[in-house]
Amino acid sequence: MNIAQLISLCVARLPVVALSAAPRKIVLAYSGGVDSEILAYGLAQYAKQHPQFDYQLVHVHHGLSANADDWAVHCQAQAEKYQLPCTIARVKVELAPRTSVEALARSVRYEALLAQMRPADILMTAHHQDDQLETILLALKRGLGPKGLSAMGKVQSFGKDKWLIRPLLDLSKTDVETYAKAQGIGHIQDESNFDEKYDRNFLRQSIIPALKQRWSAIAATASRSAELCAMQQSVVDEELALRLPLIQREQGGEWVINLATFAQYSKAWQALLLRGHMDFLGFAPPSKVQAEQIIAQLLDAKVDANIEIKLSDVLIKRFKGAGYFLPIIAVTHFTKVAVSSIDELLATGVTYGHQKLVKATLATNSGVRLPRADEEVTIEFALPGSTRCQPQHRSKGRELKKLWQEFAVPPWTRSTVPLLCYDGKLVCAIGYWNEKAFVCAENEQGLSVKC
Repeated sequence: MNIAQLISLCVARLPVVALSAAPRKIVLAYSGGVDSEILAYGLAQYAKQHPQFDYQLVHVHHGLSANADDWAVHCQAQAEKYQLPCTIARVKVELAPRTSVEALARSVRYEALLAQMRPADILMTAHHQDDQLETILLALKRGLGPKGLSAMGKVQSFGKDKWLIRPLLDLSKTDVETYAKAQGIGHIQDESNFDEKYDRNFLRQSIIPALKQRWSAIAATASRSAELCAMQQSVVDEELALRLPLIQREQGGEWVINLATFAQYSKAWQALLLRGHMDFLGFAPPSKVQAEQIIAQLLDAKVDANIEIKLSDVLIKRFKGAGYFLPIIAVTHFTKVAVSSIDELLATGVTYGHQKLVKATLATNSGVRLPRADEEVTIEFALPGSTRCQPQHRSKGRELKKLWQEFAVPPWTRSTVPLLCYDGKLVCAIGYWNEKAFVCAENEQGLSVKC
């Protein structure tokens, strides 16, 4: 077995475009356990054969074990033997009630690895065939579909602009341990690997040995199933990429689902499109039951119903035939902001806390007139819905609440639209219209205001 050759085969599978940018670095997630240790050993050989790459071992120090400092010392010592640079990334796992230590540690670990990488860099992990089987069993426990069951691939995109390779994915745990023993490679042993309160350890210690005793090739056959799921998922993803733009549109700075178009698809495609849209926006995928409830609420609830579905990271609403998916974040409640001078608007813009609200430019025959010296200039929010307004190209005025409906501004965003006012009178609904009474005269220099 030649570990350097396994690394080379994975790198060769990267798209050509991925290898065109410089500089290029291969980063190894280096725990010092037997899996990553043989990979570091192989990487040292590979590095001598491929000097065109930069190399870095990254050991993430979680501080969760009393032995964590000793492990860091071991990794640095081994890295010197391999003649590879090693970084000790110290992180803190913020434990909280009803949260998985495994998941939190994994999250901060990958954040630490990403921090060491630049666009187009390659991350290498030491996952092997038995890890793949664990991942598949955990996906079954969670009720995941083909995407989850496709588990881990040898070559994948990572962090949107980077790459992830797993050269050991076809090797069993026994293969790894046999190789380490044959080469005399020393490694650490994480005592937490034997604690069965963690799901992976329970599978590793109690379930997988029993499965292998009855079906010796189960890790290999499960890995083939994962590859088939990945193949099917790739076909679904290709078709999804064609259909998703047909149901999406940009509305007021938000990407929304056109519900009339969405309703024309079968239930199966609706579920796939919903997950695809949420993934496009960066939200976690819903469960099967959650997806069914979301679709039912969006499509079947009464027209005047106030739809509001809250998941862990997203708030889903419906307005004027569109489904809105909004991040759950702390909401800033704006109040009236005084503008000290027009120079402030032109130079730095108006901010509220650390958030920039509006900025203005001067233009002839464009925008609203400049304020008079005796007029107070303010940026206001949430004027009464009964406020009479007359957009620039309208012959008649209309109530503000009617204009919000006409411009399809969702009720929950109306109080965040900045309104330029002179002496409390609406001058410009920024991003939507200028008031006719305040439009600059012909050949006059006007104020063009935007968010």
